[in-house]
Amino acid sequence: MSNHRRTSPRYLQLARLIQERIDAGEFPAGSRLPSEPEMCAEFGVNRLTVREAVAELERAAAIEIRRGIGTFARLPVARVSITVDPRSQRFDMGSTHASLPESTAERGLDVQETITAVLPAGATAADEEAARHLGRPAGVLARVETVFSSGSECWGISSYWIPRALLPRELTAPGPVENLVRALADSAGITLEYDWRAFSAIGADIGDADLLGVPAGSPLLVREGVSCTPDGEPVLHVRRRIQGERARFVLHFRESGPDPRPGPHDAHS
Repeated sequence: MSNHRRTSPRYLQLARLIQERIDAGEFPAGSRLPSEPEMCAEFGVNRLTVREAVAELERAAAIEIRRGIGTFARLPVARVSITVDPRSQRFDMGSTHASLPESTAERGLDVQETITAVLPAGATAADEEAARHLGRPAGVLARVETVFSSGSECWGISSYWIPRALLPRELTAPGPVENLVRALADSAGITLEYDWRAFSAIGADIGDADLLGVPAGSPLLVREGVSCTPDGEPVLHVRRRIQGERARFVLHFRESGPDPRPGPHDAHS
């Protein structure tokens, strides 16, 4: 055992030991861990040490505590690889839901985008920022909020800012939508092209945390940008937030080059 481990608090040493057993398959994904009294007896520690170790593992997303049932090793996190080809990706076709993580597809689940709210823009700092990016007064914009879910799990949240005059009737009320970007383009009779996209990381605010079912401050990956008409007129601003553990962004620099690393299926976004 390293000097670092010998000098670590007892609860951290216990948490590492349990994590090593999970990694080694002694506690397979989905299996129930020993009870609090059983851990106390096996490791020769008190209940407080066990509770602190379990809390540390829960913060690390290694285990799941089901109140009144027990503590379980978490299932592996399924990720979506979002592929961006900087040389050939030009047209904004909206999110592609056909490519799902293998573990999700095996469970017979699909990813569904659902409109949760349609609001007039202008009330928030995000509205004002979107208005600047689109070069329009915030008062002429609508903000469409959507969530992406797989089964009962929420994967991500999107906010779209669109001129109200271009918003088709079918996108003005909450409910499922097959592809919001394509529906917008088809209704307006326009072709949408990427103007720019940016990537960043933030901590989840209270609203996003509630929708995603994660603690406030949890890391979120953010992909945002503007789509425009072929003549360069900005039409759509989008800001998508995804759980940090749920996605990775992949840039391809060879024509039609596959991702050389093994992993889940890719989804273009």
